Amino acid sequence: METSYISIMMESLEKKRGILDRIIELNRQQKLLLQDPNLLPEDFEKNMDNKSGFVEQLNLLDDGFEELFERVRDNLSENKQQYADEIKKMQALIKEITEKTNTIQTQEARNKEEADRKFADVRDQVKGVRNSQKVVHQYYQNMMRQKNYSAQVIDNKK
Repeated sequence: METSYISIMMESLEKKRGILDRIIELNRQQKLLLQDPNLLPEDFEKNMDNKSGFVEQLNLLDDGFEELFERVRDNLSENKQQYADEIKKMQALIKEITEKTNTIQTQEARNKEEADRKFADVRDQVKGVRNSQKVVHQYYQNMMRQKNYSAQVIDNKK
């Protein structure tokens, strides 16, 4: 019975590793999107939605792993020699997962900085457009206030 729980835990760790690889790839794509001057908001949002889905899957895997670990913790502690190979494999997977998590955190920090710069540029562009519209509106108002009087000459000769 314990062996099946352990194999399920290992499968869970391997799935988590795969999902983390996908998130790392999505972060790379996100970096490219943020560097693109013609970025469409829909593309960025789609990337974020994909990552969000993977994060939800990670949370489910973590919850399931913790639940299984609680069931077998005592038995693993008491029978370390019997499960030595499985424990080493899980430790290696956990180490790899930790490294991938650190990579993701670094990517996220860099992408956040890039996104902040990108959104600051967009705000500046919007501000520039608003200022241009304001100037055009003021010009139009000034032109409307001035009644179009063309130069008139009164001819007194008859």
